[in-house]
Amino acid sequence: MSTRTTAVWVPDWPVVAAATAADVPAHLPVAVQDAHAVVAVGAVARRAGVRRGMRRRQAQEACPGLVLLPVDELRDARFFEPVAVAVERVVAGLEVARPGLLLMPASGAAQFHGSEEALAAEIVTQVADATGHECQVGVGDGILAAVLAARENRVVPAGESRTYLASRPLGDVVHVAMSRDRVTQVRDLVDLWDRLGLRSAKDLTALDLGDVASRFGEPGVWAHRLLAGEDLRPPARRRPEDDVEAACELDPPAYRVDSAAFAARRLAEQLYAELVDRSASCTRLRISARTEDGREHVRTWRTDAAALGGLTVGRLTDRVRWQLEGWLAEGGRSESADGGLVRLVLTAEDLVDVGTQQGGLWGGAEGAHLRAARALERVQGLLGARSVLSVRLQGGRGPRDQVHLVPWGEEDPVRRDTTPPWPGRLPDPPPSEVLPEKAPVRLLGPAQEPVLVDRRLAMSAAPTLLAPAPGEGGAVSAVRAWAGPWPLAQRWWREDGERSVYLQVLVEEPAGTSRALLLSSARGSWYVEASYD
Repeated sequence: MSTRTTAVWVPDWPVVAAATAADVPAHLPVAVQDAHAVVAVGAVARRAGVRRGMRRRQAQEACPGLVLLPVDELRDARFFEPVAVAVERVVAGLEVARPGLLLMPASGAAQFHGSEEALAAEIVTQVADATGHECQVGVGDGILAAVLAARENRVVPAGESRTYLASRPLGDVVHVAMSRDRVTQVRDLVDLWDRLGLRSAKDLTALDLGDVASRFGEPGVWAHRLLAGEDLRPPARRRPEDDVEAACELDPPAYRVDSAAFAARRLAEQLYAELVDRSASCTRLRISARTEDGREHVRTWRTDAAALGGLTVGRLTDRVRWQLEGWLAEGGRSESADGGLVRLVLTAEDLVDVGTQQGGLWGGAEGAHLRAARALERVQGLLGARSVLSVRLQGGRGPRDQVHLVPWGEEDPVRRDTTPPWPGRLPDPPPSEVLPEKAPVRLLGPAQEPVLVDRRLAMSAAPTLLAPAPGEGGAVSAVRAWAGPWPLAQRWWREDGERSVYLQVLVEEPAGTSRALLLSSARGSWYVEASYD
C-alpha cells in the first residue's frame, strides 16, 4: 500500500548551510567533514574531484583550495527552517525527514494547484523567492520513489513507481535512511547483496518477504518494502494550528478547591466550545495556575483516550479539580501554603482532527479501562504527580539503568537516549523482572568453593550451585547452564565508579522447575539482579 508523496530536496544541504553560516562565497569549493572523513561535498568541490568518504588530506590533495567546514546538525536544522516555512505556504502539511529533505502528501495539494507538475513548480518558485535556495521536487507512489524522483526533478506517473524503482541499484535506498545507524546498516546490506549477486531493486523484490526477513532481519524488510514502492507509513500531516487556550483572573483569589472549581468549570466550557468549533480534539491538556506570591504551578495531562467522546466538559473539569486539590489541599488542608490562586489557564495542546486519532491495538477503551484511568488521575490529583509512575526505556548498560520512571500520563523525556552505543550493555532479550533490591547469593563450583572472576574475566571454577547468602533463607539450586561473564565498568576514574560483571544462569529448583536468572558480581560477592521468563 502506497500513497502519492511529494519530496522537496535541496541538494548538498549540509554544505549550503555551512557555507551560509560561514559566509563562504558561492564560487569556492566547500565540503563538510566530521572527525573521520568528508560527509558532504558541494558542487564546485565535486567537480574538482572531492568525494564523500575521503580523508582530509586526500580531499585537500584533490582540491588544494578546498574550504573544509565542521559538521553541525543543529546549524543545518536552524538554517533549513525558512525553507520549510516557504514550502508550508504552498502545502498545509509537511514532515521534515532531515535537514534538506521534506516529505508531504501529494494528492490534496496537487488537486488545489491543478496538477502535480504545477504543485512542483509552485514549491520551487516559493522557496527561491523566500530563501534564495534552489530546490528540486519529486512526486511518486511511496517515499522512496518520491525522494529519488526529487533527485532527478521529475514526476513519476501514478501506478508506475514500482517499474521506476525496478532497475534502480540497491544502494539508492540509502537516500531515505534518516539516521547514521540506518545508513551503516544499509551500506553493509548492499555490500552483502552485491556479493550474493543481488544488484537491482528487481532482484531483491523478487524474493519472498518472509525469506528476506529470516535472512537479513528488520533492515532487509525495511529495504524490501521501500524498493517495492510501499510506504512504511505515509508522511505526517501537520496542520499549523496554534494551541487553544482559555484563561481567567481570579479576583478575589481562590483559597478553596470548591471556589476555584467554579472558575475551572467556566474555562472547561469555553475550551470545549472552541475545540468543537474547530472540529478538533487534543492529546494533552496543560493546567497552569499562579498563586498570590507569584509561584507558578504547571501540570500536563494526557487526554487521548477517546477524542471528543471522552474529552467532555465534565472530564475537563474533573481533571482540573483533581489537580487543584493537589495544589490547594496539600496534606488534606483546604488552603494553599503559597496563598490563593489568582490566575488559572487551560491549554489544549497537540490539536488533531476529530476521528484521526489511531485506535488501540486491541480496540477502544472499555468501561473498566476508563474507570481505572480516572482512578489513577484522581490519585495523582490528591497525592501528587509522582504518586503513580509508569516505565520508560532509556539508554544504559545494566537492567536498572535502562528503566526510567515518569509520572503516569506525562510526556516526560527520558534522561538518556537509547540510540548511542552503550559498550558493555547486556545482550537482548532484556530481563522480564528486575528485583527492587539486589538479593545476595553464593555461586559455588564443583567442590562447593566460591566462584570468583579475575580481571581477565576468567572464572575460578564452573558454576555448579546457587545458594542463599549466609543468614538469608532459601534453598540450594543446581546450575544447569550459564553464559558470560560480561564486564561493566562505569566511571572507573572515580572513587564511586562501578566495576562489576554480569552472568546469566539457568538453575533447577528443588520443585523440578527451571528458572533463568541474571547475576552480578562486585568485590567478590554475587547478587541476583533480575529474572527471565
